[in-house]
Amino acid sequence: MAENPILDELYSVRSQIQAEHGDHLSAYLHGEFERLKAAGHPIAQIKQRTILPAEAARWSTSAVGVDQLPR
Repeated sequence: MAENPILDELYSVRSQIQAEHGDHLSAYLHGEFERLKAAGHPIAQIKQRTILPAEAARWSTSAVGVDQLPR
């Protein structure tokens, strides 16, 4: 297979990130969040959404209230 310098660099950076954070994605994401916040970058405040089951989603578009859905 031919050498690809872009992929080689990508794999190198990935290995470095894994070594720094013990292969824990959540630790990496938390660290990046804190770094961006400290640098003054805007951070979106996204509310947790509740995802309804497929049947409830079908009924929620009609006049039936969610509390009236069959269980």
